[in-house]
Amino acid sequence: MRIEIVEFVEGARKAEGLAVIIDVFRAFSVECYAYDAGAVQIIATSEVEEAFRLKNQYSNSILVGERDEKKIPGFDIGNSPTEIIKTNLSGKTVIHTTTAGTQGLINAEKADTIITGSFVNAGAVVRYIRHLDPEVVYLVAMGYRASVTSEEDILCAELISERLKGGSSINDKTIASLKHTSGKRFFNIENINFSPPTDFFLCTMTDRFSFVLEALRRPDGNVSIIKKDI
Repeated sequence: MRIEIVEFVEGARKAEGLAVIIDVFRAFSVECYAYDAGAVQIIATSEVEEAFRLKNQYSNSILVGERDEKKIPGFDIGNSPTEIIKTNLSGKTVIHTTTAGTQGLINAEKADTIITGSFVNAGAVVRYIRHLDPEVVYLVAMGYRASVTSEEDILCAELISERLKGGSSINDKTIASLKHTSGKRFFNIENINFSPPTDFFLCTMTDRFSFVLEALRRPDGNVSIIKKDI
């Protein structure tokens, strides 16, 4: 198995074989928490206007997403796991758009299989990849706003890579240290209304969920996020 770590939308476009699109802070942590909160399906899209169109198409739906980290005007909640766990999503369709993570899903057109990646289900991701045993795996770190390298996404990619190779030097202490680097924005008082400290802790709970999220392209160009227990 060949493992490649790449970044941003360009990396997603390059990905072949099995692609893991990684967005720890916060898109793909949010999607895990959304399914755990009772969502029946998640549809990811890259455009705000398309999200509103899908909202009109699905009667029992909720708009979740951000631009510049903040909740999009007219959306129900932002891209925050803290908000997700406070919301009853039972029976609801979640329509999700973000600056980085969902862009990667839409652009991974060459990959045979696409799954999401985050710390909260990293173990399930590794088990699923081992089960499929692809010739090549692309770990796509989407980064901050899909344009700046982020320590958390690279660290998650390295964690998955090392576990696939049979070991890992990355532990909970290493992940917790992100509080002093890329995660410090969650502890800035100016961001508390849209990026609270609880988001940091919810996004760094390694192996909290035992399922993977597979992305399947829809005829309308958007992506259905399918939960698969592992």
